[in-house]
Amino acid sequence: MLSTNIELVGKTLGMKPIEGKTKGTIVEGDKLLWAGWKFGFPQMHESLITRYERPVFFQDTMGRGRFKRFQHDHHLFYIDGRTVLNDKIRFTLPLSWAGRIVARTILVPYISRVLRRRMRLLKKVAESQEWRRYLPEETLVD
Repeated sequence: MLSTNIELVGKTLGMKPIEGKTKGTIVEGDKLLWAGWKFGFPQMHESLITRYERPVFFQDTMGRGRFKRFQHDHHLFYIDGRTVLNDKIRFTLPLSWAGRIVARTILVPYISRVLRRRMRLLKKVAESQEWRRYLPEETLVD
């Protein structure tokens, strides 16, 4: 699954994994600490892979970071000869009503753009021979 490849995720996040699993593909129980700059501030976000049901689902949950809570579900479906990836993100920010305003006006549009960019990159890689760079051969046999 291309969507589990750490290098591809890093390309769309604009962050780098600096601790935990930093290369290859994730599986349940993996932990990654991402670092980078967002909105002019240094950011760190720890992703814990809390569920993994290959090849149809995986979930990452924030261990530590700027959010009060962050959980991202990745559902994969095979429909009419195509793979469909449906992402669902649930998050809350600290700071009560101010956090809700920031979330609605800044973060939801920003996260939507990042997800669209991610989907375009995954599609481009999957529809070319480039996918071979990101999936080790042992993951191809199921």
